[in-house]
Amino acid sequence: MLKEFTPPKDADKEALKEEIKALREKLLAQQQLVRSSNLPVIVLVEGWAAAGKGSLINELINEIDPRFYNVVSPVSVPQAEARYPFLYPYACAIPENGKIMFYDSGWMEGAVRKFLRREITKKQYKELIRSSIEFERQLRDGGYLILKLFLHIEKEEQRDRLTALRENYETEWRVTEDDLWQHREYPLFRETYDEFMEETGDLIPWHVLDGSRKRLATRDALKLLVGLIDKGLEKGRYIGKPFKENFPLLNMPYLREIDLSPALEDKEYKKELKTLQDRLSELHNTIYRKRIPVILCYEGWDAAGKGGNIRRVARPLDPRGFDVIPIASPEPHELNRQYLWRFWTRLPRSGHFCIFDRTWYGRVMVERLEGFCTEDDWKRAYNEINEFERQLTDWGAVVLKFWIHIDQDTQLARFNDRQNTPEKQWKLTEEDWRNREKWPQYEEAIDEMLQKTSTENAPWFIIESNDKKYARIKTLKIVIEALEKACEERL
Repeated sequence: MLKEFTPPKDADKEALKEEIKALREKLLAQQQLVRSSNLPVIVLVEGWAAAGKGSLINELINEIDPRFYNVVSPVSVPQAEARYPFLYPYACAIPENGKIMFYDSGWMEGAVRKFLRREITKKQYKELIRSSIEFERQLRDGGYLILKLFLHIEKEEQRDRLTALRENYETEWRVTEDDLWQHREYPLFRETYDEFMEETGDLIPWHVLDGSRKRLATRDALKLLVGLIDKGLEKGRYIGKPFKENFPLLNMPYLREIDLSPALEDKEYKKELKTLQDRLSELHNTIYRKRIPVILCYEGWDAAGKGGNIRRVARPLDPRGFDVIPIASPEPHELNRQYLWRFWTRLPRSGHFCIFDRTWYGRVMVERLEGFCTEDDWKRAYNEINEFERQLTDWGAVVLKFWIHIDQDTQLARFNDRQNTPEKQWKLTEEDWRNREKWPQYEEAIDEMLQKTSTENAPWFIIESNDKKYARIKTLKIVIEALEKACEERL
């Protein structure tokens, strides 16, 4: 794309000025329509160092209401954020419905620099490209309008601009060693940028702007943004259609086939519990030292024993190195973003545990059955979730998913026990009773979930929990086995 780039023809100065003014006025009017239509907009501005990315963004936001847009520079992540998945800073920054987010550089610059610094292999670089495509598609399918711009200047122009910045006492700080490195390796960067744009431009196209002529670049960027918003307002919020990728799925039994009779005697339980918790405590030290992130996902029937199971897993862990995240109904600011956003923002740092009590699988269970999303939304979610989990395991995370399983008679007995025990009554809600009435529908949804999302990299485990003691020991054994394997694989 860059090698074949042809700069646009010059325009009359006054005519260009009037065109920019008209486009800004239209963008200001559109901003209110974007807000009332709940359309989220992302403008990704990539480009060469000193090409004028910041100046271009400033020109785009010049006349619009600052309450309804934000500007982020997620490519310059602090050291703490470098311990998260590659897409973490970009996913955390996505805007709410009705707002515009401008990214001053983003996932292309992040991926290219990692690769050219040799921080990652060619294979890992290809994984980042794939993840970027998935990220963009998931946002588009969730109703986001996305504009991708690349501000281009030639090597000689870049040299002159960097020199001018460095010679000025007030601006020399703006030129980094990375910028100078990019200039020295200009042909290599151009080739790599081209490759990235070619591989990620089919779904959402890239637009290359001439960074050597500021006013023309401003006009062209405004025209593209106004056109994108016009199309979005005309067609309405886009909802993507379900599709299927061939993930390596594991064979999973149906819930009705599970034998729930396994049980443990109290003496045996206590002995095994201590042994397993001691081993997990040892492994936590190794996990931290080797910077392995661990994500444990708990789903299950109401009153199945998730809380008690989680406590036995968490108890031997260093409290500074884990979080338990209870997931309830989404808050308004969470509903106003793509549904995976609230999980991206809760991921652990490398070397830490994160235990989710309920997860992103609400999309294909409660949201599906209660009508909180469209049929296309929840059918599409199976593939989106598999992609999300693959991105986590590509990062190096151990991802284990537990379905805590009981039968209906056991659930009823536990409900009655909660109802009749004052200190437990807070655990039982009207919603629990309503969900119980929909047991067959939930069982059908759960079976489909298990069949479609138990992958080799992020498997499901059905935990028989009519006997809670047996369930806790089985879960601990699975966690320990997976962590031991991960520690052996990481040198």
